Amino acid sequence: MTLRVDPEQNEVLALKTVTNWKNKRVLEIGCGDGRLTLRLAKLGAVVHANDPKPEAIAKARKSLPKRFAGKVRYKVGQAERLAYRDASFDAAVFAWSL
Repeated sequence: MTLRVDPEQNEVLALKTVTNWKNKRVLEIGCGDGRLTLRLAKLGAVVHANDPKPEAIAKARKSLPKRFAGKVRYKVGQAERLAYRDASFDAAVFAWSL
């Protein structure tokens, strides 16, 4: 049985109410398999997605549609040790992360 998260697209509707994501540079912390990453990319964001689990990043990279290759970068990393300059992003998001 396949688990479908948010088939009603409530998450996407909520994201749309927050801001216009088009061309926003977004840091996603704890991206897992890339579920939210793809939703942000579909809304037009340029996403730098991090997760501490190499197997999650490998799965996310494998399932990334080619049309989003220029809009999404996956990286193994921990939220406590991010190697980005100050003000590198317009927004930071995380879902289902502690």
